[in-house]
Amino acid sequence: MPELSDEMIQYALIGVIGLAVGVILLMFLLPYINGEADQKKRVNAVAGKRSETLTRKLLGPDIGGENKDNRRKQVQDTLQQLEKDAKAKKQRLTIKMMMMQAGLDYSIQMFWIFSLILGSAVFFGAVMMGQSLLISGAAGAAAFLGIPRWLVMLIRNKRQEAFLNEFANAIDVMVRGIKAGLPINDTLQVIASEAAPPVAPEFQEVVDGQKVGITIEQGIERMFERVPLPEVNFLAIVIAIQAKTGGNLGEALNNLSLVLRDRKKMKAKIRSVSQEAKSSAAIIGALPFLIMGGLYFLRPDYISVLFTDDLGIKMLTGCAIWMTIGILIMRKMINFNI
Repeated sequence: MPELSDEMIQYALIGVIGLAVGVILLMFLLPYINGEADQKKRVNAVAGKRSETLTRKLLGPDIGGENKDNRRKQVQDTLQQLEKDAKAKKQRLTIKMMMMQAGLDYSIQMFWIFSLILGSAVFFGAVMMGQSLLISGAAGAAAFLGIPRWLVMLIRNKRQEAFLNEFANAIDVMVRGIKAGLPINDTLQVIASEAAPPVAPEFQEVVDGQKVGITIEQGIERMFERVPLPEVNFLAIVIAIQAKTGGNLGEALNNLSLVLRDRKKMKAKIRSVSQEAKSSAAIIGALPFLIMGGLYFLRPDYISVLFTDDLGIKMLTGCAIWMTIGILIMRKMINFNI
């Protein structure tokens, strides 16, 4: 590979700046491209029906007797209050919270020390390879700020996926224990001692909290902070409603278990349906690089013009920018959350 001239470095910096501007514009325009803005309007339009829907889904249609309307109103008021509390507690995702949600016991100081060591190693490695201080500093800063966060987020997502795979079984244990006459404290202890990680450690935190005066409702809310998943929030809602309005907890948890399993089936169905689109997107995204790599080995003099000629460098910069934007758009289109 030829050495990078000052003009090539300038083109590279222009390309990086253009890519950053394109990504920022994409972040603002994407809700209007994929209809997310319209979706939010529709969600707000039907927000008044959400409490009643959750009530029917989690607590069942039969809420009982002559006090049916009063209790349904109490449940709806409780749900609305829980929604307000959740909005008030909503916080920005920090490094400390990400590490807690990933199940990592390291301190925040250790995280920054690891980031500094990694960034320094990338910087000095780039300098030893003959790169300029500007490019080496950019690579070191990217490694310092990006790679450790990406690793923590990867571990966090894997942990949450493992939690979801076992969470419905834990709810079933609670249902069977309550129907057998056990208090809910004992069912939580059974889950903490017999369930697979990471469900067992999370329920163990709830059990340990009860020993120091933390209620089950507060313990489940803290679990939601450590595992911020809608399924855990559903459990917190059921426990809170049962504590404030009473009712058949076993039936409510059984309905919740059915909801969780239906959501799991829906996610698996969406994953299978979207797999073809993901494969097509991967092929489309990798095809230019595969062709360029094949031409470089077959006809290096033919493809090297793109790296040596000014027009070729400009073309590569533009292609890199638009390829990145296209990949981000395809990724947004084929990723679904329920």
